[in-house]
Amino acid sequence: MRGFQKPSFRHNPTELQKAYADLSRHRRTHLAKAAKVTRVKASQWARGDVVAPAVASALEQLTTSHLAKKK
Repeated sequence: MRGFQKPSFRHNPTELQKAYADLSRHRRTHLAKAAKVTRVKASQWARGDVVAPAVASALEQLTTSHLAKKK
């Protein structure tokens, strides 16, 4: 049981995290290597899980730059 009258916890990923999750596995692997994190940590960030601020900022920066190149 979750607890008495507590709502369930829901992850609310940002648009940038959703865009990262929509990329191919190959591209996500390259971006994770460039951010110097594991693919697992990058996937956790994309789901909206709690990760270190350094990991989050590195992935945000790389994802925005990749999406800017894509357009």
